[in-house]
Amino acid sequence: MSVPDRPEIVCICGSTRFVDEMRAANRDLTFAGVIVVAPGEADELITNEQRTALGALHLRKIDLADRVLVVNPGGYIGESTSREIAYAHATGKPISFTDPV
Repeated sequence: MSVPDRPEIVCICGSTRFVDEMRAANRDLTFAGVIVVAPGEADELITNEQRTALGALHLRKIDLADRVLVVNPGGYIGESTSREIAYAHATGKPISFTDPV
């Protein structure tokens, strides 16, 4: 659902093992005039409590987006990303993938 006079908002989802690929997708979308909402990053290990909080926060980011882009090199989709895809699907967000599933 696009809003007139507002750039499209895309939420990036994917495994944290693909941080470089997600950063590249963020850059490409941004230069294409898209507002990007991406997963939070941490340089250190995070606690289970922090992981749960970040997961819930990412679902709210999906709520803000017009569509979801799943960064899935080699077709890989982990448990958290699967949950995010199911949430996006349940809320009617269009979902696309960087690689075939």
